[in-house]
Order: sequence, then structure tokens, then C-alpha cells
Amino acid sequence: MPKMNVEKKEKKAEKRKKLKQRVAQKGELESETESKKKKQNLQATKEEEELTAEERRKLERKLKKERKKKEKQLMREAGISTKKVEPKKQSGSELALAYLTSWSENPEEWKFQKTRQTWLLLHMYDKEKVPDKYFTILLDYLQGLQGGARDITVQKAEAFMKEFDGSGAEDPNLLEKCERIRQVLQLLS
Repeated sequence: MPKMNVEKKEKKAEKRKKLKQRVAQKGELESETESKKKKQNLQATKEEEELTAEERRKLERKLKKERKKKEKQLMREAGISTKKVEPKKQSGSELALAYLTSWSENPEEWKFQKTRQTWLLLHMYDKEKVPDKYFTILLDYLQGLQGGARDITVQKAEAFMKEFDGSGAEDPNLLEKCERIRQVLQLLS
């Protein structure tokens, strides 16, 4: 195992060395070709004066595209990945809790989202998914609950209470869930 790690490190070191050499060579080539570029730039400026704004934009885009292509090719040769890393998407719980926080802190910018409300109503009794800090905000949110969502929430809460009253368990998580159900029923009934 250690031998393979050493080999990998050596390969990485070689790649870095090659990349540094290429970058150095590129720098030397650029310094040699600077005088040529200046001449080309003078010619290009004369030609650009004759170009319309639209033609100039097209030319700039084309040159930019060529530069990016060369950069990617150098990166590929050096063995460096050019793929972009996509940012991690937020989970449903994070989005729902952010929605709830937005409702309480920025009511002017807050916008109703059915999926977030549904998630909150389904998971509001779970202390792990909706911590106490957010549950107090959720209770305030539930005061404004209207229509079918309010009726269904009350029905589900009553069904949960009947289920827990019949079981008579002493589990602390279950007791916390029962307390939350009682609070919701008192608020909505």
C-alpha cells in the first residue's frame, strides 16, 4: 500500500513539473513574440477602425473562444481536469426551513411555495427535521393557514393524538411529538 502512494505522489510531482515547464516555455514564447504581436496589433487596430461595431464584437468573441480553446488544450496536456464542479443542491429540509425563516424575517419578499408548505406540514412533528427554534416560527405560520390545508392538518393531528393516547408509551421522542401535536391542535382548533 505505501509503495503505491509513493508512486502516485511521484506521478503527481512529475505532472506538476511538466506543467511548470510548459508555463515557463509559454512565457518565453510570449516574450519572443511580443514584438510580432505589437506589429499585428497595429495592423489589427487599422483594420478594426474599418470594422463596424457588430463586426468588432464578432471578432472579439472569436478571439476569446480561440484563447479558451488553447487554455483547455494546455490543461488537458498537463493532466488537469477542466470539468466544472456543480454546487451542492440544498436538501428539502434546508429549503423548507429557509422558506419559513424568510416568511418570518422578510414578509415583503416572501413568496408562497406549496411544496415547502407541504414539506413543513408533513415533518412538523419531527424534532430532528424541524428543530424547536423553527417550530415556534412554524406555529406562527400555521395561524395563517387556510382552507383544505388547515382542515387536513387538524384531521391528521387528531388522528395522531388518538394513536398516541391508545399506545401509552413513555418514549421521550414520542412524548415530544405528542407535545407538538397538542400545540398544533390548540392553535388550529
